[in-house]
Amino acid sequence: MRLRFCLAGLALVLMGSAAHAAEECPAKSNTMDDIKSTLAAAPSCDRAMTLFEACAYGASGDVQFGEVVEKKCEADFLGQLKMPQKLGYQRELRVCDRKYRNKSGTMYVSATAFCRAEVAQRYSRRTLKAGGAGR
Repeated sequence: MRLRFCLAGLALVLMGSAAHAAEECPAKSNTMDDIKSTLAAAPSCDRAMTLFEACAYGASGDVQFGEVVEKKCEADFLGQLKMPQKLGYQRELRVCDRKYRNKSGTMYVSATAFCRAEVAQRYSRRTLKAGGAGR
C-alpha cells in the first residue's frame, strides 16, 4: 500500500516536470541578459509568461525575469486602471511579496517573482478580454 502511494507521488512529480519541460528556453544562452532580452521581445504578456516558465532559474535570478514580464503585462492595462483598481493591483503584488517573506532559500524568491508576474498576467488578460483586444 505504501509503495503504491510512493509510486503515485513519483508519477505526479514526473508529470509535473514533463509539463514544465514542454518548451525549452529559446534564449541564445542561459545568461541573464539573453533571457531578459528574449522575455522583452515576446509579442504578448502570455507569451512572456510562457517564456519565463521555460527560462526560469528557480532561484533569485528569476526576480529580474519576473520584472520584465510584469512590465510587459502592465503595458496592457496599467494606463487604463482607475485609482481604486491600481490600489487593488498594488495590494495583490504586496500579497505576493509577503507570501514567502519568512521562508529561507532562493526558491522562495523565485516563487515570489512568479506570483507577481501571474498577478500582472491576470490583470492583462482581464483588460484584453474586456476590451476585445487580441494581443
